[in-house]
Amino acid sequence: MTLTRREALGALAIAGVALGAPRRGGTAEPPASPPSAPPFELPPLPYAADALEPQIDAETMRIHHDKHHAAYVAGLNAAVAATPELAGRPLESLLAALDTVPEPVRSAVRNHGGGHFNHSLFWTSLDPRGGVAPTGELAAALSAAFGSFASFTEAFQKAGAGVFGSGWAWLVADARGRLELTTTPNQDTPLATGRTPLLGIDVWEHAYYLRYQNRRAEYLAAIARVVHWPVVEERWRRSRG
Repeated sequence: MTLTRREALGALAIAGVALGAPRRGGTAEPPASPPSAPPFELPPLPYAADALEPQIDAETMRIHHDKHHAAYVAGLNAAVAATPELAGRPLESLLAALDTVPEPVRSAVRNHGGGHFNHSLFWTSLDPRGGVAPTGELAAALSAAFGSFASFTEAFQKAGAGVFGSGWAWLVADARGRLELTTTPNQDTPLATGRTPLLGIDVWEHAYYLRYQNRRAEYLAAIARVVHWPVVEERWRRSRG
């Protein structure tokens, strides 16, 4: 059946009432607001998943980043969503003052927030073109603190190998910018003790087990060949103001 022009206009008017006009005696409902983005997001890898081959294999990188790190981000966002007073606080401030985080979500922020922070720093500490020994002020500071860069590397790998179970090995700066080595269990961060993390190496088994199985020392020696020392030096400079 063909509608006349008058009939077609009438049909459009009826449709407009049904879809957009307010109900009699009421007001039109405002359009639904799009859901707000979560405060924390999974950062992309700064290189391809296979870029660190053969030191770290592509499958390990994909699982580590896309599964493990993503789970930490999701857990952190859930904790913050359940605690409105945490909204807007930078992650570093939460981890540096865990005693100010409400007790019901403190463990979640410590574990998931620490996991997000640690891994975000970890990815950017590595580079396919890395492994070249630092120069300049940082090289001098490492030699002053540890005797030489070679001695630092040996001590750092020994610290990582000595972590019982899961955790991290760290090069940190204290409040005066002095360099130290430390380790943390699980996803704890040096921020909780007032230190600035400069370089963190993940020694959880998921970081290396596909390629190295139980040979953690071999993994630590391999990853030393892809450390991106310029970014470590930049963190150290910022820590000194």
